[in-house]
This record gives sequence, C-alpha cells and structure tokens, in this order.
Amino acid sequence: MTILKTAVGRRSFLKASVAASGGLTIGFSLFAAPQTLAANAKTAPDHWFEMNAFLSINPDGSIKVKVQNPEFGQGLMTSFPMIAAEELDAAWDDIQTEMAPFALQNYNWQFSGGSRSINRNFDTLRMAGASARHMLRSAAAQQWGVPLTEVNTSNSQLTHANGKKATYGEMAAAAALQAVPKEVPFKDSKQYSIIGSSRKNLQGKDIVTGHGLFGIDQRVDGMLYAAIVHPPAFGLTLESFDADSIKGLPGVRDVFAIKTYLDGYLQNYFDTNAFTEMVAIVGDSTWQLLKAKKQLKATWKQMPDREEDYRTFTSKAKRFIPGALESTDKHNAAMDALLDGEIKVDRRDGNPEEAFANAATILERRYHGPYLAHNTMEPMNFFADVKADSAYLSGPHQGPMFVHDTVAQRLGLPKEKITFDMTRMGGGFGRRAYPHFAVEAAVISKHVGKPVLLTYSREDDMTMGIYRPSYRVKLRAALDANNNLIAYHVKSAGVPEACTFANRFPAGAVDNYLAEGAAVDSNITTGAFRAPRSNFMAAAEQSFLDELAEVMGKDPIDLRLELLAKAKANPVGEKNDYDADRYMGVLKLAREKSGWDNSNKKLGVAAYFCHASYAATVIDLDVVDGKPVFNKVTSAVDCGTLVNHDAAVNMAQGGIIDAIGNALFGEMTFVDGVPQKQNLDSYRMIRMSEAPKSIDVHFVESNVYPTGLGEPPFPPTFAAVANALHGATGKRFYNMPFVNQLKG
Repeated sequence: MTILKTAVGRRSFLKASVAASGGLTIGFSLFAAPQTLAANAKTAPDHWFEMNAFLSINPDGSIKVKVQNPEFGQGLMTSFPMIAAEELDAAWDDIQTEMAPFALQNYNWQFSGGSRSINRNFDTLRMAGASARHMLRSAAAQQWGVPLTEVNTSNSQLTHANGKKATYGEMAAAAALQAVPKEVPFKDSKQYSIIGSSRKNLQGKDIVTGHGLFGIDQRVDGMLYAAIVHPPAFGLTLESFDADSIKGLPGVRDVFAIKTYLDGYLQNYFDTNAFTEMVAIVGDSTWQLLKAKKQLKATWKQMPDREEDYRTFTSKAKRFIPGALESTDKHNAAMDALLDGEIKVDRRDGNPEEAFANAATILERRYHGPYLAHNTMEPMNFFADVKADSAYLSGPHQGPMFVHDTVAQRLGLPKEKITFDMTRMGGGFGRRAYPHFAVEAAVISKHVGKPVLLTYSREDDMTMGIYRPSYRVKLRAALDANNNLIAYHVKSAGVPEACTFANRFPAGAVDNYLAEGAAVDSNITTGAFRAPRSNFMAAAEQSFLDELAEVMGKDPIDLRLELLAKAKANPVGEKNDYDADRYMGVLKLAREKSGWDNSNKKLGVAAYFCHASYAATVIDLDVVDGKPVFNKVTSAVDCGTLVNHDAAVNMAQGGIIDAIGNALFGEMTFVDGVPQKQNLDSYRMIRMSEAPKSIDVHFVESNVYPTGLGEPPFPPTFAAVANALHGATGKRFYNMPFVNQLKG
C-alpha cells in the first residue's frame, strides 16, 4: 500500500465545504497552503467551489469529476473520473464528468500534449478520491459512534458490521465538515476494479447525438461571425486592401486590418505564427464570409530577413527568420548539403571514424520526410467577447495557459480580467497548441465591440501552418569481416529543426556511435505534430535496421533483440534514455501475437521508444494492382499502468491508422512560399476502405507508473509500413509519401 501526503511541496490539498447545498467538494490548490473553508458556504467566495474542485459529491448521490486538461479524443473525460472513482470506492453509474474551468491558480498545468495528461495527474486524482473517501468514513464513524477503521466503503455505500449504512450522498453534508487528512493510503493495484477495466465514454451519447460540446457550436445573442484573409505565400505580409470591394456583399458588416502581435511583444514558445498582419471580415454567417473573402482585393509585400527574440519555457532565445519566398526543392538541397558537411555533434562513443575507415562493409541510406498538415476534423475556430475592461474567450485549445498569457498581453488586460472556457476539441495532434487563432478572435472582437466566432476554412488552415517540419536523415552502419555491427552513425537535418535523439536506441548498443543534427532556417511555420521529431526518426531508423538485418543475414526482430540485450548487459555510455527490458518486452509480445515466426510471408516490423513508453508494430499487407491492402496490424504497447482498456485500444488503433495514412499519402510542398495543396481534394488522406482489416492491440501487463499512450504507437508504424512494403514488393522505401514510389 502506498501512503501519500495530501500536501507535497507545492501540491496542497483544499477542501471546500458546500454546506449550502449539503454536498462535498474536494479539490487541490497547487499553490496555496492546505486550507479548510468555513462550514457556512455562504461566507466563502464562489471560486473555491467552482474553480478548485476536482470532485463533488451531491446529496442525490451523483458524483461529478472535473477534468482540468483539455480533451480532444484521448479519453480524459472518462479516464480521469475512473482514477478518482477507483480510490473513492464509487459506483461507476454515479459518476458524471465535466470540463473544469481554466484556473491556473488551482490546476497549475492545464495543457494536453506530449502524452502526459494521465502521467501528470494520476496521483492528484487518486488523492482526490482517497481523501473524499476518508472524510466520508470519518463522518460516518462520528455519526454512528464507531471506530473509523470499522467503517467500510463499496459502490458509493458506507457500511458497518452493526448494520448501519448510508449512501455517499446521504453522508456528504457531514463529510464536508471533516478535516482533510494529512495523508491518505492508495489502493494496491491488485485491488483495482475500475482502473484497468473498460468503461464507455461518458460523453459518448452527447457526441453522437449532436449536443453542443465543441468550440464551433458556440452561440450567444448578438454574436457575429468572423473570417480572416492571410497572405498567399510564406514570406509575404499585408501591404494594402480595398474594403469597398466586398463591403456591399450579403452578410458583410465590416472589413479591417488586424495585427495579432504588437511591436516589441516578446513571443512565447507557442506563439508561432507566420502571418501577424491580415484582413478580418465580420458579418452575419460564416458561409457568407467565406464567399466574400474570395473577392477581397488585397496586395502583399515581401518581408525582410529578421531576427526575433522569444521565450522558451525557461529562458529567452533568438531565432532567425529569412524573408525569402521558399521552395521545397531548395529546402531539400539545403538539407542534403548539411548531411554532406560537418555539423554539430550531439554524441560520440568510441571512435566511429576509425571503425568506418576499417569496416569490411558499410551500409549507407538516406530518408526523406515532407511537411505534413494536421487537418483536424473540426475546423480551427475560437469565440471571443472582449469588452473595455474584461474579456471572455471560449474554444478548442490544447494549451489554454498559453492562450491566456498571450491574449492578456495583446489586449492590455490583467489576466484576472480574462475568463477562458475550454471546449472539447474535434482533433488536436499538436495543431491546437498554438494561440494565434484565439488571439485573432480576441482582436477582432475588440475592434467590433461584439462577441465573434472566428472560423477558418480548410484552405486557411492548410495554407498558414502549423506543419510537421520537413526532415532528411542519413544513416550509416559499419560491419567487420564477420558481419558484426561495429559502428553506427545517425545524422539528421530538418526545416527548421533536426530530428536526432542522440541518447535513444541504438545508442548504448554499439561500441562506436556518432549522432549529429542541424537545421535550416525558414519562415514557414512548423510545430508539434503527433510525436514530434520521433515520428520521422522512427521511420528512418527502423527502416534502416530492417535493411541492416537483411545485409547481416539476420531476422529483423532478432537483430533488435540482440542489440537491446547488449545495451542491457553491457551498455555503452551513461546517458541512454530507454529501458532495454521494456523495449525487448514489446518486441517479444508483438512477435508472439503477430505469428511472426510462423508466417509464410515477409511481415514488416518496427519498434520505438518515445514519451516514456514503448511500442512495436507488425504489419501484414499485400500490394494489389499497385495499392497496399492491409490485412492485419499487430501492435504491442508498454505504457505502464493502463486506466481504460478499451479506450487505450481505440487510441492505439487511431494512431496506427493516422500513421499509415501519413506514411502513404501525407505531403505538403512549396513553390515560392505558396503551399501547393490547399484542400483535401489534393492533400490526400487515408480513406475508410484503405484502413487495415484488423488492428490487434496488446498491452504489456505492468504496474509501472502510467506513461504516454496517445503518441507512442504512431512513430513505429511508419517504418513497419515501409518494411512490409519491402516484403510485398522487394523494393525499399526511403522517401515519403510511399504512394509515389508505388505508382512508379
């Protein structure tokens, strides 16, 4: 049994006594010292009840768990309540869920990204449930005149051997008067009945019946609609426009220029935005505005080269932004030049240069990954109602904490005067981590003095970023006369970042190892894209290992296991950031479940470590009339303790389908700064008929603290596709999208 103090460092426990309604509300203040509010709720500020609460128990027996992290399909609105309900000993049918308000003073880190939501909040939610259960038991013991240790809980019921019993709802008012425990015990994982089981999405019915859960559903009286017109190419900015060219069109109320950032503003890490000056159109309906914007007459001018200061998470930094009109062919040439030259060394073990010089065989390959667009299902949108001394914002965003800061600076309002509500997102994948579309909505609302809902068209989103960067990777392996691997060299270049992870596998498994990386400056905006950097490095690395195994005459899984066994028994270096046992575990599980050893055809395999989790993918496919037919995908994942089994399976399946689609079809190119694909008629997405016939997901049984799940199954799937295509065609696939080579 684990005992955890309810106040650990800055994580302090807060009890809010809802005496007015006869209920109990439990929450955590992550900054304040432990506090007990007055028993009379009428004397306490309202925000103690609404903004610091994680868990509420109502007199009617219903239990509400507020979810403080944004939800965009990863299942937090169900998995978070499962964690709290487990320690509360609650009946699952009593559980309700709702999105918590944005309140950094209470929740501290309200951001969904990096597959960290469960990991960051597992103990906090268990603490909420366990502490509420303790106070309910204390109240029952006091009322019944029995020792606390004799009060039992199960299915939202309190019982005693003498026959006394009460529901949580009946005991909630008395429990609200109990002291918050200084420490609480957590259940042993063997006692779990909710965590690790399968529970249906608590919001599922509302989603499928069309209830207004998403940002784009926002409606208020007097609301106007807004659209933006941005430059047609990266490297351009607004010079002039003719408002009269569309002011007379149906539904158009106003046309004006906006600046998203004021001069001198120090941007933060997520303030990525290529177009800070554009034209806003406000009117009566989104459809009318989308038609009107096509007729707007505007002129654009080229931007100069510039250097910008910005804030990282811990310090200030500078970035150079060229003013050129950039093209994909020039990017590729620049990346190749870096791969052929001397660049920054990130790690060197042994003497790789000497090993390559003395090698009997050298395998060298290059891999290319293009820009990718997110294409979230729900269009980018945001609602804003800005007044002279306050602002209300609402919308789908992965990082409201970043929106709040940027909007406050842009509007010149104190943060406490800005209210922000999170809505469920119709897709995120990193795209909604950036605040620019929320800032645009706020600036437009301030200008017109009315609430507005800003909506991007698909063309808007696809032609103004944020993209997955473009990468090129060179990999080399040196073999001795006995075909033993003696050296490994990874070298990456990217626009505008490299994708080298110097301390990941096969670092630690090869005596002579060299890792390098370099970037090409660009004005094309890029950012987080499901498993940033990992998604392409996995594709290159795991494709290369497959070909290396072929050259060495080894089974692809055997080669990986041999290298990992060496990294476990006799690791090279001290900074290897993976657990070789867990890595081997997913490979062995995938091997078993896929029937790898008994297959009469060449299957494609890949495995990768990212976001503290391990995933292996095996793909069985055929190529029929030049098109891949995915018969079966087997996925093995080690993400530590699993919360909601079926939801985890669904998340892995979604990531695998997403990866297959991007590997086969995903590509954005540029000519003189102009994106060459502007809608889904040209930017190819995977179709339902192209999805695998079967996706079989298995999880390593583990009591390890929960790690990431939304992203880890994504990266290895790219390489598994390439390796399976090789098995079916005999050709190696080095450049994405793979459909181009299949056509050839």
